[in-house]
Amino acid sequence: MNISKQIQPDTAPELALWGGLECTVNRVRDNYFSQMERNGHADRVEDIERFASLGIKAIRYPVLWERTAPTGIEHADWSWADARLPALQRLGVTPIVGLIHHGSGPEHTSLVDPAFPEKLAEYAGAVAQRYPWVEYYTPVNEILTTARFSGLAGVWYPHGKSHTTFVRALLNQCKATVLSMRAIRAVNPDAKLVQTDDLSKTYSTPEMAWLANFFNERRWLAWDILCGKVDPQHALWTYLLESGATCDELLWFRENSCPPDIIGANYYATSERWLDHRTERYPQDRVHAYDGHVHADIETPRALATPTPGIGPLLQETWDRYGLPIAVTEAHIDANREDQMRWLLEIWNAARKTKAAGADIRAVTVWALLGSYDWNCLVTECRGYYEPGPFDVRGPVPRPTAVATLMRELASGRPLTHPVLQGQGWWRRPGRFLCKPVATRTAVADIAVRGQFKSNHVQPILITGATGTLGSAFARICEKRNLAHHVLTRQEMDITDPASVEAAIQRFKPWAIINAGGYVRVDEAERDIDGCMDGNTHGPTILALACIRHALRFMTFSSDLVFDGAKDTPYVESDGVAPLGVYGRSKAESERRVLEADPQALVIRTSSFFGPWDKHNFVTQALAAMKSGRPFTASNDLVVTPTYVPDLVNVSLDLLIDRERGIWHLTNGQAVTWAELARKACEVAGIEARTLEERPATELGYVAVRPQYSALGSERGMLLPSLEDALGRYLKALEEHAVDDGEMVGEAAHYAS
Repeated sequence: MNISKQIQPDTAPELALWGGLECTVNRVRDNYFSQMERNGHADRVEDIERFASLGIKAIRYPVLWERTAPTGIEHADWSWADARLPALQRLGVTPIVGLIHHGSGPEHTSLVDPAFPEKLAEYAGAVAQRYPWVEYYTPVNEILTTARFSGLAGVWYPHGKSHTTFVRALLNQCKATVLSMRAIRAVNPDAKLVQTDDLSKTYSTPEMAWLANFFNERRWLAWDILCGKVDPQHALWTYLLESGATCDELLWFRENSCPPDIIGANYYATSERWLDHRTERYPQDRVHAYDGHVHADIETPRALATPTPGIGPLLQETWDRYGLPIAVTEAHIDANREDQMRWLLEIWNAARKTKAAGADIRAVTVWALLGSYDWNCLVTECRGYYEPGPFDVRGPVPRPTAVATLMRELASGRPLTHPVLQGQGWWRRPGRFLCKPVATRTAVADIAVRGQFKSNHVQPILITGATGTLGSAFARICEKRNLAHHVLTRQEMDITDPASVEAAIQRFKPWAIINAGGYVRVDEAERDIDGCMDGNTHGPTILALACIRHALRFMTFSSDLVFDGAKDTPYVESDGVAPLGVYGRSKAESERRVLEADPQALVIRTSSFFGPWDKHNFVTQALAAMKSGRPFTASNDLVVTPTYVPDLVNVSLDLLIDRERGIWHLTNGQAVTWAELARKACEVAGIEARTLEERPATELGYVAVRPQYSALGSERGMLLPSLEDALGRYLKALEEHAVDDGEMVGEAAHYAS
């Protein structure tokens, strides 16, 4: 089904869709962090065909100095690039070759090495000689941003924290770019420079206007230098001289200008900043000092009552300043799936609008085709924090997400098909704030952006189980994620009655149904076989048949109790079922019937919920008892994999939006006994487990037989965070009396990549 015409983009073919591979090799002291080692592309040449399948015309692709020639050109190993660049050429995807990406070069140099420009230029010339047909280059990615993080913020090597180091790193990278393009053009005179950087803008209170004005001048510096625009009349001429630059070296760039053939504008939700002298209004992690001036520095969506118009006016500013062709060279957001799609569509439409107004906008680049790792700590540690992209690499092979489908539609000009595009992104929703919203006199919202997602009918998700833990959690999180939904009681839709199901579908006209209800009393099921089978088997089968009849997506839930516990390693999706009790049999039979009726259905197997929104789950009861000194009894011989409800719901929704199908195991991964879970929860909470009483399951009075071992693993991908991480967020949510999991989506500090 096609969604409302009101959210269709202008898909005239002259705006191209490009892709980008997160390929950072950055240095932190003596450690090198490689994104391609983390995402697997370093050893997976077959990704090239995956990228081409997205419909992209070009790709920002690495032939990185640190990986290819770390000990010198004479020892360069070209085999990796030899296998990949010609493959891109064969598939009709133009490579935009990057030589250094947030790095400082091999160990024998750095961004402040006086010989850095000549050394990189030597490598650039060797690349051009090896691949003389390559036309587009980005010798140094994000010159200004890398200089800031490496020379001013001290985040990356050489960990400078001074204006002098910042300016030296900036000028070295600019000179390296000029000399690199000179060396490349000696081989290929038609070679073109695509110079990327973060397209930022800063707003402020009047008291901080001096610093905002400085930042707004500084953002252009790398492009200004390359274009030969820095002279004694430049706004930052004095700053550069006071920070160690010489007049001669600045004027060298005027005599040796190397304007980009395409300006590459990278844009994130953190690119636009708000500065405020009233630091008490803001979280402490947003309070900083600049040259001794303490102030709040926060991304505008988290602070401003009226959102900024977004990238469109910034593209226009860039065009007005330079009059050079522009491409959006990174479009990515750390968010749930629907917001990743909404972000891309908003940027695509803004680029189209700016192009229609007369600017030469060439393309929009979907960044991080394989996702990215640990940008929430600016890639200073290997924490394992992963942001998926068009492909999710957490399984045996990269899995296309709904972003990949959207890319293919944008690239081809086909109508957009996903109903979740009808919602607003978190950066425009009321729940986005980390402080009391700031009203600004100059705030101007883009009416077109605000209104582009309105339509007469927003297709909802229907959710069963309104009174249950899972159903109410889905309702809560769908509300937070701005996913249109209706959570239904049995009176509103009886899933065991085909006529009732049909009436609900006709009334609400959904695009998907989530069955979050059912029979949950494992012991009572032994005496209430018919009731258990009705709720867990017959009802889901009726829903599956209705969904296949109406071409709706369907997701339902199963249990680890479909297994008998004979294994001593985690069960995966393809393991055969062998339930021990009525409840397990009802779930196993439901899986079989649902997938037989609707092969497109998604069946989530999970285990042992805990969460902040109900008082009856095991973890909440265990902590409450032991905190008050009351005895608490738990099994020490039944092994499960606990699951944090907000994580389960969020990832399940992502998979539903991705149109995944079949059986998928979702848990927080760690196999523990119930007693071990209680101890771990107490440890994270700082509570002594003195009153915990460990017993074998045979002494706990269970009616239904439980498997001794029912831990769930996955052969499709472990998508939930660790159990320890989940327990920490659970406790934070309880402490704050939160109505959600205590996190703000998209909060990673992704200032630029």
